[in-house]
Amino acid sequence: SGDTCLDLGSGKGSDAIDLAKKVGPDGIVYGIDFSDGMLKVARKAMKKEKVSNISFIKSIFETLPIEDECISVVTSNCAINHARDKLKVFKEIFRVLKRGGYFVISDIYAQSEVPEIYKNNPQAVAECWAGAITKGTYIKTIQKSGFKKIDIIRESPPYRKGAINVSSWTFKGIKE
Repeated sequence: SGDTCLDLGSGKGSDAIDLAKKVGPDGIVYGIDFSDGMLKVARKAMKKEKVSNISFIKSIFETLPIEDECISVVTSNCAINHARDKLKVFKEIFRVLKRGGYFVISDIYAQSEVPEIYKNNPQAVAECWAGAITKGTYIKTIQKSGFKKIDIIRESPPYRKGAINVSSWTFKGIKE
């Protein structure tokens, strides 16, 4: 209750709306998405659900239009794999989080490096695997951004996605 939260890749807005209800009238939620169409759908859903403590903002994740150290919780659901520069994304998450704030993110990682031929393939991008990186690279990227410890909450066995094998995982990091 009362927290300021950030949802990266807010899409249709359902996670941001759930967060807005949890933080209550004294809290605020920012939903970030790059798609005008998704932002329009999210704003419509916000009105339908009668929540007013959300701001849906068009932005890429690498340059968040959010003040330094003002966010309590960052969430994202299978969106960071789309970002071109994941290190910049996690540096931005680190920048906007308050001390003691944390992120909980669900995403995918590749079991082996995505072949170059697929990294800009429109179908692979649409299927949400073209931008996947390996688990080791993902963890090192998060640590390079300033987070010292990453806790894995849940992780799936490998499964096929397009031309590669991936795993889904949910992980948490705290800004100390």
